[in-house]
Amino acid sequence: MGDEKEGILSWIRESGFSFERLAGRYSELEILRGVQQNPEYHAEGDVFIHTGCVCEQLCSLSEWGRLTEKEQELLFLAAAFHDIGKPFCTKFEDGRWTSPKHTIVGEKVFRAMAYRGAKRFGMSFQERELAAKLVRFHGVPVWFWKKKRVEYDLLRAAEVVPLWLLYLLAKADARGRMSRTPGELEEHGELFAEYGKELGIWEKPYPFANACTRYQYFHKEEMSPGSQIYDDTEFDVWMMAGLPLAGKDSWIEKYGVGRAVISLDEIRKELGISPKDGSGKVANLAIERARKLLRKKESFIWNATNLMQETRQRLVRLFAGYGARVHILYLEAPYEELLKRNQTRERQIPGNVLEQMIDKLEMPEPWEGYEVIWQDS
Repeated sequence: MGDEKEGILSWIRESGFSFERLAGRYSELEILRGVQQNPEYHAEGDVFIHTGCVCEQLCSLSEWGRLTEKEQELLFLAAAFHDIGKPFCTKFEDGRWTSPKHTIVGEKVFRAMAYRGAKRFGMSFQERELAAKLVRFHGVPVWFWKKKRVEYDLLRAAEVVPLWLLYLLAKADARGRMSRTPGELEEHGELFAEYGKELGIWEKPYPFANACTRYQYFHKEEMSPGSQIYDDTEFDVWMMAGLPLAGKDSWIEKYGVGRAVISLDEIRKELGISPKDGSGKVANLAIERARKLLRKKESFIWNATNLMQETRQRLVRLFAGYGARVHILYLEAPYEELLKRNQTRERQIPGNVLEQMIDKLEMPEPWEGYEVIWQDS
């Protein structure tokens, strides 16, 4: 169908902001049907019914008419997919339905759907990632006050998504349900709004004194964001991140001239270890080589997929501990191009392995390093 080429955001507007019509066009949403919820908080029905109610409530908010067309489309998209992680997390436990970590899973599921279906979704990288982060953090406005470090969690969320958009999504989410405590979640949302405005992060990230202070705040316990840390970093380490065949080697050939490179793929070749086999020996040798450069305060490029935040943070802490400014560079190539490159690769990655990597990808967030850069082609 011709209008499908225009993408999901255009279709949302053309459909009159109808969740039913959106689900009719984008079958990815059909997995929400029949997914059970705790009737104490969701007496309206399953996840599909709840999502339809949330989308309807979103369009009826008093703030809706003041949004730009693009903001309306992106917010509606996030509302339609906000619980897309529940089909993968929902279980019956201790006599009730529960969906632990569905927001974390939901971000990955939405990103993978939109990435693989890029032609149908028709979204820019920035649009996709904003929607993914709205899915990831949509529960923050109603649960933020239960967190151990309330301020930290809000500042971290503000790094990737405007808090006022989260507030509107959460308000629609609260109104799109039949709960035993009606109004309670909305009250939490209002407290969230007050606190976000008080911290000065309602519309944009916190204005840290410098990149070093920003890095230190997100990596140290109980530090005030208003502090100003003296930047005593001494050299640079570039950490590559992205799926295999995304263009990391090409970037290094073009921009990394003169810099030492530690490549996990090259070490694999050197040791004759297949990508299918365990990577412990490869990683240990790479770390050993990195430590030699770190001790000499010598800049280098760490070249690996680094798809998981935990993996990246373990390395960032190591490198920063020696006084390095760690720059994370995420590269992305279109899904179809990735598959094409794999077909012509000398050492092909098994198809199922590549798909699993797409599913588990955790996008680098701005707070993770001294600097985080995203490049898509």
